[in-house]
Amino acid sequence: MMADFVTGRWSAELEDLFLRVSGRFGRVEVRRRMRDYVRGLLGPVSRKNSWQLAEYAGHNGPYGLQHLLSWSRWDPDELRDDVQSYVAEKLGAPGGVLIVDDTGFVKKGTVSAGVQRQYSGTAGRTENCQIGVFAAYASSRGRALVDRELYLPKSWMNDGDRCRAARIPAERGFATKGELAHTLVLRALASSLPIAWVTADSLYGQEWRFRHLLEQAQVGYVLAVPKSQQLKSLFGIWRIDQVIADAPDDAWQILSCGDGAKGPRVYDWAAAKLPANLVFDPDPPTHERWVLARRSLRRPDEIAYYLAYAPVGTAVERLVGVAGSRWAIEECFQAAKGQCGLDQYEVRRYPGWYRHITLAMLAHAFLAAMAAAAVKKGAAETTQPAWPRSPWQRSGVCWLLSAPGRRTAVAAH
Repeated sequence: MMADFVTGRWSAELEDLFLRVSGRFGRVEVRRRMRDYVRGLLGPVSRKNSWQLAEYAGHNGPYGLQHLLSWSRWDPDELRDDVQSYVAEKLGAPGGVLIVDDTGFVKKGTVSAGVQRQYSGTAGRTENCQIGVFAAYASSRGRALVDRELYLPKSWMNDGDRCRAARIPAERGFATKGELAHTLVLRALASSLPIAWVTADSLYGQEWRFRHLLEQAQVGYVLAVPKSQQLKSLFGIWRIDQVIADAPDDAWQILSCGDGAKGPRVYDWAAAKLPANLVFDPDPPTHERWVLARRSLRRPDEIAYYLAYAPVGTAVERLVGVAGSRWAIEECFQAAKGQCGLDQYEVRRYPGWYRHITLAMLAHAFLAAMAAAAVKKGAAETTQPAWPRSPWQRSGVCWLLSAPGRRTAVAAH
């Protein structure tokens, strides 16, 4: 039964995960606090800050968990490496996609590291917030967050006193979001994650250094770009929107780029190979460059543009699928924030941000691994242990409202 699977397998797997990462926490009390913190992130806690997590764990106060985030001796980057190896083992598959995107964390005040009024895609407007640049891994087995960097605006990096107060390392210099993405990709490619593709939105796709990095590594990509993106070759320079505007009607085909909450995400797609770069490409070439466009069926004037780099012989359908996989990181953000408290921290200093975020990523990776295990076992996909399936079950002319385990069902007509 699913309830047996959840209560038995989840508990055993979580203990295995704690054992796997325990070496990163040298002292016994720090390991215990880490376990309590992650259990709280996975548990039915309404607001997953140190106070409520401590109450859920049975602590007398939040100070032990606050010390875990602020002053205990452990390296969140080492734990991040463990998250990557865990995701590679549980979710890794040929054709895996690394997805880069940023998300906002709305905050009050001016003390939290990196906070300022800046555009947040999460809120869809300018807010007083912190911005984190993240990488997620997605495959046929599942998806999970695997890396993170906190964006520090120039207004912060030019203020030494403010940086010292937030405990920002002296060696940390200003880096654009694109440069942070560059760092995330290099780390992911050096990890055990089986990565065949990289995708990202236009903020990252428009940077030629980002694309050049992936081409040098011989990693395929499908990257969104703005409509003003220039296409350069030995034959001239064009804007991508002008090239797509000249596409004949029969160049467009209706394709699904993956399943969404309401079924397949179907659009009109146009794709064409670009001329080989005779100066830099090997002869014969191992990869080809493409230009793609995605057009809404209901609103044909809404067009998204992409540049792609793919092994010779790659089908258009595969490029479309990689482009569509970018939504997986949005699902990761939603799940990590909604279920693992990714955005519910109250730490203000730089080390605390990395520690909370990495522990929340560990909790989210665990949920993703358990969901993949449930699917493999042939059970219904689940996202959290408390409710592995809908409690509403049809029985004849009425519905049964029940919870997994030994709870009593209540009939509702």
